[in-house]
Parts: sequence; C-alpha cells; structure tokens
Amino acid sequence: MRRHWLCSGAAVVALLVGGSALANEELLTLQANPAYWPMQSRDYHNTRYSPLAQINTENAKDLEVAWTFSTGVLRGHEGGPLVIGDVMYIHTPFPNIVYALDLNEPGRIIWKYEPKQDPNVIPVMCCDTVNRGVAYADGKIFLHQADTTLVALDAKTGQVIWQAKNGDPSKGETGTSAPMVYKDKVYVGISGGEFGVRCHLTAYDINSGKMVWRAYSMGPDDEILFDPEKTTELGKPVGKDSSLKTWEGDQWKLGGGCTWGWISVDPELNLVYYGSGNPGTWNPVQRPGDNKWSMTIFARDADTGVARWVYQMTPHDEWDYDGVNEMILFEAEVDGKMRKLLFHVDRNGFNYTLDRVTGELLVAEKAFPWVNWAKRIDLGTGLPERDPRYSTHLNGEDVTTTNICPAALGTKDQQPAAWNPDLGLMIVPYNTVCMDYEPFRVSYTAGQPYVGATVRMYPAPGGDTLGAVGAWDPVKGQHKWVNIERFSVWSGVLTTAGGIAAYGTLDGYLKVVDAATGRLLYKFRTPSGIIGNVMTYLHDGKQYIAVYSGVGGWAGIGLAAGLTEETAGLGAVGAYRALSQYTSLGGQLTVWTLGD
Repeated sequence: MRRHWLCSGAAVVALLVGGSALANEELLTLQANPAYWPMQSRDYHNTRYSPLAQINTENAKDLEVAWTFSTGVLRGHEGGPLVIGDVMYIHTPFPNIVYALDLNEPGRIIWKYEPKQDPNVIPVMCCDTVNRGVAYADGKIFLHQADTTLVALDAKTGQVIWQAKNGDPSKGETGTSAPMVYKDKVYVGISGGEFGVRCHLTAYDINSGKMVWRAYSMGPDDEILFDPEKTTELGKPVGKDSSLKTWEGDQWKLGGGCTWGWISVDPELNLVYYGSGNPGTWNPVQRPGDNKWSMTIFARDADTGVARWVYQMTPHDEWDYDGVNEMILFEAEVDGKMRKLLFHVDRNGFNYTLDRVTGELLVAEKAFPWVNWAKRIDLGTGLPERDPRYSTHLNGEDVTTTNICPAALGTKDQQPAAWNPDLGLMIVPYNTVCMDYEPFRVSYTAGQPYVGATVRMYPAPGGDTLGAVGAWDPVKGQHKWVNIERFSVWSGVLTTAGGIAAYGTLDGYLKVVDAATGRLLYKFRTPSGIIGNVMTYLHDGKQYIAVYSGVGGWAGIGLAAGLTEETAGLGAVGAYRALSQYTSLGGQLTVWTLGD
C-alpha cells in the first residue's frame, strides 16, 4: 500500500477559493489566511491544522504567557476562541456569554453579549453546562445557547440580528454544540439523548434565521430525508423505511440519535458530515433491533439535507457509544490512487477511515488492544463481531456486566483530534477507561431522565491512568507513538507546520510536543483543568497559542458540579475522584507566545 500526502490543508482551501463559486467565499478566504482561526476547527475539513511555523520544535521551549482573560464563569470550558482580523471572539458555558476582545490591546472588551436564559435548563443538560463555541460568517457571530436558541449577533457590535428556537428544553432538548456555516446556511444539531428526545440536524438561513430543512436521525424517510433508492450504506441502497424497520413499534419517537458533535464540510462535493449519538434508553433490552440511524455517520447534501450515504458503526448500541465525534476530511494515496477520505475516532474504541465520496469502509482498527466489546469490524459488512461476554443486552436487566472496554466515555469523546498533513498522522486525545454496566427498566416522562442504566468507571487494563495522546496513521490503521496521561485528555489538539502538537490536560497543563515523536517540548500549568481546544493565530507578526482552562465536561462533572456519588455523572465521578487533588474550578483564557 503506497501513500502520498497533500502538502497542507491551507493549500486545499486555496484551491477551493478559486475553484468553487458555490462555497462561502469569505470563510474560504479566511481559512486560506494562516493568521486567522475563523472557525472552531479552523477549516471546513475539521483538520485543526495551522500553516504557521514561527513556533516550532526548536523554540517551543521558549514559550511564555503573553496575556490572560477571566471569563467570569466557573464551569467546564469546551471549544475555543475565533480570531478574525484584530478581534478575538470567546464564549463561556452557561449562561453562554460571548466576548469580542481587541487584540491590539489584549483583553480589552469591545462588546459583551450575555443572554437571559431560564436556569431551569441546567438540570436537563446531561454532562455539564458546556458550550463548544461560536461560528462566524458574513459579519455575524452565531451562538447556540443552552436553551436551544440559535442567535445571530452583529460581529462589530454584539447586537442581536435574529433568533431561532431549535428545540424545547421542557422535553430535555438543549444546545451545547458549535454551529457550522456553509454558503447561505448555518447548521446546528441538538442535545438530549438521555431524555428520550428524537434528535436532528437543522439548516437555517444565515440572513433571516428561517429554517431551510431539518433531518431527524430516525423515523420515516420523509423526516430523516432519505431517498430509499439513492441513499446508500456501504454502496447499497438503504431501501424504504430503513429506520422504522429497526425499531419496535413507536420507540423511534424516543430514539435519541443526538447531534451535539462537530460538523465538517466538503465544498467540492457539497456535502456536510456529522455523527449521531446513542439511542434512547441506555437499557438495550427495551429497544430490540438495530435502532437505525443512531450511532451513524451521515453525509448529506448541503442544500437539501438529503442523505447521500450513511454508515452505522454500532447497531443496537448496548454501551452508550455515541457516534458524534468529529469527521476529519483529508486526502491520501491508497493503493496507488488519490482518494478523498474521512477519519473518525468513535466512542466504541475503533478508529475508522472511509472514502468520503462513497462511504466505503477502508480501515476499522482498535485504538487500543484492551478494547473488548467487539473482536473486529468486518470491512465488507461494516458490522462489529461482538464478544457476548460484554453484552449488556444478553445478560439482561438488573444484571451487571463487568470489565467492558471502553467505558461509555469511549476511547475518545467530543474532544477533537487534529490532522498533520506534513506527517500523515492524526494526533488523537484519548480516554483509557473501562466500566461495569447495569441496565434497568425505565419509563418515559417528558423532561425527565430516560437513561435506564447504572455505570461505574475505572482505568483500563495496564495501569491506573485514565488518558493518553497518540499519533495514528489513518491508512495503516496503527499508532506511531502514544503518550500516557494521568487523566483523560479532554482537550482538542492543535497541529502546525512548525512540527508541533499542543493539547491541554484535565489537571491543567498546556503541553506542546513534537508531532513526529511525541517528545515533550514545553508545559505550563494553568489555573484550572483544560477541556478547551488549543488554537493558534498570528498578530503583528507574532504567533500565539491560546486555550481555555475551566475544568468540567463529562469527565470533570464531579468537580464542576460538586457530585460525590461514585455512579453519579453517568458513571464518571468515581473514576475521576482524584481530580480534585490536582486542580480546581476556573474560567480563564491563557495566551502564549515566544519570549523575546
């Protein structure tokens, strides 16, 4: 198998600017400018790669804190800042404050937007009050608030231009995800799988806020926007009622399949890519069948929402292995032919590479040898070969299945990986956690938890640590190097043309490593645990690296929310009890640059 890597993500974007009149020209132009970080993943392909190289493997040791900013909120800070021109846009968890900061006078507030939301939304937010970031396009900042309000703000003044209601918190629907803007639409998902909601991806007009289309994860063909003859899975048409046939009765109406993860775009194909989460309830005995299309990768037409292809990774999920993690789009030579590919690290412990044009499954390998719920993935059928010893369905209700690996947290959750095209490697933040799982019967009441399982988590075999960072070859399907961390790495990774990778740790360190070898180059302990995503930008000729610190998220929910019961936080509290010995609550932006 021979491979060849494209020179850089920026080169791809530059080509698209000249070759795709359909694309949002402003965003493509901003992505082509290495000085800026114009969207949460930096580019449509979700690479988190920057062409900047001023900070590199030789001088990263000389990094110093340049400036800091307190957000004023003490909960989990996921996502990261945007930089467009001389302005940085930052956000917070609930109440979802947005700040515009002047980079010419670092930390000076140009404007502040603080929505007035009903605090009753907090109890129906599954795993902390996080928000994964704002989006920018056409002079507007787009925010998906906890109460599901999608708001467009004037980027210069912070004034509200329009608002749209994307869900109903009284039913358990909430907003945690970052919007994605492409062409004249802003795309946004919905959270609430633990409350029995039926989730969707929705496209809104960026100028008016009017809904253009909505695609549910499960239900009738006209509501999931499937063409039975043209929508395919692994090259074959899905057929009529592909979702309804896999649910018993009307259970699909409580089907979950939430869409709170990241969205990618291929402007050349005019496709948007994203994943769906767990089926409701966590008790698999109550919902026989494959439960399509939960746990699924979707490729949809950006204009109409009609699905081009789908791939369900974990049919009839028994472990809460959400499929919402990011889809990284990249190009590589496989068996002598250049192909447009998609890389996805799933919560189920397998790392996948697919052809993003056709949905063909090319690679599906375990992230770690201790992943045990399935022995392998059949590349022809796409189906996992399950190990019945770790089935929570076969063992039945009120019976605890032990030593399932990975835990519901997955080998990776929403914290995004990064693609380094210079090395042909994905730099992946990992959780190394296993679990015991006891399903129990649960009834549905709107707005009340619809979980139906008790979970206890603990370190994976091989030690007492809970996390790692690894460099994964997405074509060979194997690691080049792996660094062990004390706690899960719940931070998004940055890679750059300077040969570095940077990430944060739950105990508060920013770490910069050599992307080729994993060798530690620099570390600095911030005031709180880091679950934010590292980014970089250029201002006045100097390169900066920035990240939020503010412990929380699912892994840090015990500390963030003051929970103590071992099985609280959907099982995470017990595993991360020691975190309180290493960090405390906070909400801060920290920015570094090279010392003079």
